[in-house]
Parts: sequence; structure tokens; C-alpha cells
Amino acid sequence: MNRERVLAVAAAGVVVVALLSAAVVPGAIADPSADEPERPGPLRAVDMPITAGQVSGETATLQVTPYLRHDGPTTPNVSVVFRAIDTESGLVETTRRVEVGDVDTDGERPVSTNLTVEREGGYRIEAVVYTGDRRIDTARRTVSGLSALTPAYARSTVEFTDEDALPALSVGVEEAGEDRTTLRVAPSLVNRGDTAPDGLRVELTLRQAESNVVAARAAVDVGTIQPGRTASPATTVSVPAEYNYYVDAVLYRDGVVVDTARGVVNLDPTETISVNETRREVGFEAGDFESDRGGGSGGAPPGTGTPVSGGQPGFGAGLAVVALLGAALLARRWSR
Repeated sequence: MNRERVLAVAAAGVVVVALLSAAVVPGAIADPSADEPERPGPLRAVDMPITAGQVSGETATLQVTPYLRHDGPTTPNVSVVFRAIDTESGLVETTRRVEVGDVDTDGERPVSTNLTVEREGGYRIEAVVYTGDRRIDTARRTVSGLSALTPAYARSTVEFTDEDALPALSVGVEEAGEDRTTLRVAPSLVNRGDTAPDGLRVELTLRQAESNVVAARAAVDVGTIQPGRTASPATTVSVPAEYNYYVDAVLYRDGVVVDTARGVVNLDPTETISVNETRREVGFEAGDFESDRGGGSGGAPPGTGTPVSGGQPGFGAGLAVVALLGAALLARRWSR
């Protein structure tokens, strides 16, 4: 028997053995995905609201609540690391870690924590989602204008009015003398709340416009202002004549500053001044939600993982195909 015939018979034997093994022994031809371990379901942050909590004179507490969306099999050992990073310096202001545990139910779940930061500047808030020691997602938002948050001790429903028809300060000449002028100053206040706070007082300071020297001071008790009502507690001050003045008014409640206002009075017939200031409302603001996926949760994405073969011995389907092709080629050559 020549060499070609021996090889052909051997290849045919391999094919026969492979086919018989597939029919008689289950799993003899290995299925690469048969025993592949179950991957954890995907877990991602879909939103992260931020609200202002307790506010003091120096700090503000931010309530951060990322919402985690889960689908599929259980994602084990989940935790969320929260960070507040100063947007100017890039330094981490505070860090907290919240353990979530195994996530086995589909849908969204909130994970909340409080971050206390300095009440100035702005911050980048991050929530980093982990499964074990692997990062799977990062949610980000920025906050700014924390200095506009009012501490609890300085909150008041009474404030100066700020309308064209109802200015915060009305100043008129009560009596004009040769050297001095008596002015009647009436601050305008409104109660925009539902209660009538007490302990309110307005202090007035008049400064000469060119020198900024204080020419007069006065104070007036406000009394009680009912909800939705306005009041104009007036007082008089005497200042040197023929000068222009800035009038600064400060509203106190139990010794705490709750609002301020400025006006002018022109007594110099040759020159006039105005408040001449631009006011821009700066309030607490949270930026847009951002998410940085960490490549999925619990293993490589479908189709990219390394298959795990079964423990039973057997021939792969690729080997059977190669044997068939080899047998066909040898048989063709042998038949010549």
C-alpha cells in the first residue's frame, strides 16, 4: 500500500471517529459557549440630581443622588464613590463611599449621599460606580454660585423693594439751611412671606460722594410688616449743604444682615451723581449631567470575551472539517 492510500485511510478514520463521537458522546465536539460563565448585567448611571441642603456661614451641604439603571443578571459588590473637586484648583474637597451591595433587580435605583463643601466658588461633583474594584461608570455635574445660598440665620421674608415705581430708598429735603440740609429718608420694605417676623431694623449711612467721608448715620425700627404688605419707616438726618451723597441702607434682623440697598441725593447744583452700578443675579446652579462609561459591567462585551471550553475531551468541529477536506484531496490524487 503506497503512502497516499495510507494517508487517505487515516483521514477517513478521523472523520468516522469524530462523527461517531458526536452522535454517541454528548459534548464530544465542544461548544465554545456551552460552559461560558454568566456575565453580570449592565449597570450605568442615567441621571444625578443635586440639591442644596443645610447652609451655614462657611459651608453648604449638597445632596447628590445618582440613579443607577440595571438590567439582566446580578451585578455583585456594587459601590459608589462620591467626590467634590474644586473647579479652580482641581483639588478634591471631600470624598465619600456608599456601599450598595449586589444589584439583582431590573430598573432604576437612587443612591444618595451628602457632600459638605466650602460656600464659595464652584465644584465638579463625580459619582464613580464600581463592581468590586472595577470602575464601570462615572457620572459628573458641576455646581456654581454657592455663595448665593443664604444661611439659615440670615433668611428673611422681608426685603427692600426693587421696582421702578417703588424704589428701595426715597430721599427728600425736609429743611434747607444756609450751611446744613435736613433730609427725610424713607426705606421701602416688603414682606414676601407668610409670617410677620420681628426684630427688624434699618441703619442708614450717608457718605459724601467725592471723599467717601461719612456725613451722617441714623437707625429706625421697622416694626411688624404683615405678609404681602409694604412699609416705609422714615427718619431724618442733617448733612452739610451743597454736596452730593450716597445713601446706604442695611436691613438687620436680630443683628444679622438680611438685605442692603443704595441710593443717592444730589445737593450740589453744579454736579449730579447716580448709583451707577450694574447688578447681576448670581444664583446656585447645577450643570448638565455627564456619564463616562467604563466599558460595561461584569466582563467583556458580548462577542469580545475569551470563550471557556467544557471539561469533556472531544474533537472540535474545525478538526472534523479539516479532516474532510484532507481526505477529499487525497482521494482525488489517489484516483488519478
